[in-house]
Amino acid sequence: MTGLELALIAFALMLLAIFLRVPIAVAMFATGFIGTWIVLGRPSATLSQMKTLTYDTFSSYSLSIVPLFLLMGQFATKSGMSAALFNAASDWLGHKRGGVAMAAVGACAGFGAVCGSSLATASTMGQVALPEMRKRGYSDALSTGVLAAGGTLGILIPPSVILVIYAILTEQNIVKMFIAALVPGILAALGYMLTVAIYVRVKPGSGPVAERKPIKERFRTLWRVWPVVVIFGLVMGGIAADWNWANPGVQALFTPTEGAAVGAVATGLYGILTGGLNWRSFLDSILETAQASAMIFLIIFGAQVFNSFLAFTQAPQALAEWVTGQGFAPLTILIAMLVCYLVFGCVMDSLSMILLTIPIFFPIIEVLDFGMTPEQVAIWFGILALIVVEVGLITPPVGMNLFIINQVGRDIPISQTYRGVLPFVASDLVRVVILVAFPVLSIWFVS
Repeated sequence: MTGLELALIAFALMLLAIFLRVPIAVAMFATGFIGTWIVLGRPSATLSQMKTLTYDTFSSYSLSIVPLFLLMGQFATKSGMSAALFNAASDWLGHKRGGVAMAAVGACAGFGAVCGSSLATASTMGQVALPEMRKRGYSDALSTGVLAAGGTLGILIPPSVILVIYAILTEQNIVKMFIAALVPGILAALGYMLTVAIYVRVKPGSGPVAERKPIKERFRTLWRVWPVVVIFGLVMGGIAADWNWANPGVQALFTPTEGAAVGAVATGLYGILTGGLNWRSFLDSILETAQASAMIFLIIFGAQVFNSFLAFTQAPQALAEWVTGQGFAPLTILIAMLVCYLVFGCVMDSLSMILLTIPIFFPIIEVLDFGMTPEQVAIWFGILALIVVEVGLITPPVGMNLFIINQVGRDIPISQTYRGVLPFVASDLVRVVILVAFPVLSIWFVS
């Protein structure tokens, strides 16, 4: 049996275990461990490999950015930033047809700039915005659909935990990945707002007009979102300070990990000064960050064990040679990969999809000729993968964000949420087509 055949059998068995509800970390670890044992032929060699791999995985300095960004998101959630963002956006847009739904999208984008997690963004903004939208007469379908879609901006608007994981897996610069995500993130928010505008014109009763707020009151609520602007500017400006065209010799103020630490401290201080973060909520934030970090690190370790097995079999390289030898156009191969992500998104979460597929897909992407440098291709593919993973979060029947929002509005049938989110899925697919056709939208700032 060749290495490629062994890897394909192992991959199929791992997918079967996942579909049978075995935890993804356990499925990847068990498959990788047994596969490595078969390849090496000796249990002692396999255990020695596990010892080295465990140290190499958890001693990585780059991974320390993950709990810091998660902690930053927890502090932002507890300190009331989400309510300030929604109130400001609602005051400025609420008097338009569907304006409160558009405000929810804007608030999700703003909160995603200090959170980095899709599920946290959907949950937090759902608790703030869903009661307000229902009170103002918005349909349940539009209310839940727009919040589920808006929550996905948490992993696209930098800083993003998923982007960090992708950058580590593919050995790309984290700062460049963050900068490349800015334009697609803005396009996502604008696309969702346009979708709302079309939705409320097709179904006029779904998004009524709210009362216009006095201009003085609007500026008062707008002033309350200054912490989000300051913290986002501090974190992103600090780690990207050397991206200065006028003076390219300027060095960054701090590394991405240091930037995450600064962001967490700044967000925590804001919560303390405003009274939103007390001792109890501080401890809850630490505990929830630890739990989320442990879950992510366990999945990463399982993926590393499986990736090590793939490296022993040389399967990714063999698969890349086979694919390129078939004569398929690079764009055809890319589209096939994106379709795979859409299918996986119906049954898997975003982190699992990235960790499971990147070791297989990325070696193929590396050898394809898209008329760009290898770094540009890696960044472009990372943004595309992130977007289709994001679509998976709102794709029925198992989109994670759909269930998060449904838990917030427990009396709303899940069928209403499915119906309301479909126009936003269509918006995402249009955006994917645009970014595939025009890679410059992802790599222009980086270039």
